[in-house]
Amino acid sequence: MPDAREAYRDARPGDHVIGWKVDRAQREELLARFPATYAKAIADHVTLKAKVDPASALPAPVQARIVGRADDGAGVEAMVVEIDGTTDRPDGSTYHITWSLEQGRKAKESNDVIRDKGWQRWDTPVPVKLEPASFRW
Repeated sequence: MPDAREAYRDARPGDHVIGWKVDRAQREELLARFPATYAKAIADHVTLKAKVDPASALPAPVQARIVGRADDGAGVEAMVVEIDGTTDRPDGSTYHITWSLEQGRKAKESNDVIRDKGWQRWDTPVPVKLEPASFRW
């Protein structure tokens, strides 16, 4: 499997997302530890690249930690994730898990919230299990 930068670079256009899915059992533990602020809990995945061909190579497994949180106070909550030592996604945005949304808000808005409002770094990062994946969102 290619590393994240190679997978990002080599992905061809399409209608899928490549990245990493949050381990299903750990997702429930994390949501119990950090309850969703808004009506719809997401806590599903970390995107590497969207709009890619479903045959695109998956990124390699990674070491991941939740290192902070962003919330616009108006319906978008995200957890910032460090992937193999960096929060910087190859496209210039920030690795994250959209945590919860209010009705009418979309997961892709997490990118804007993190960029425009910033995020709060935690003193103690929380390890998160992620599995390479390709999926439609």
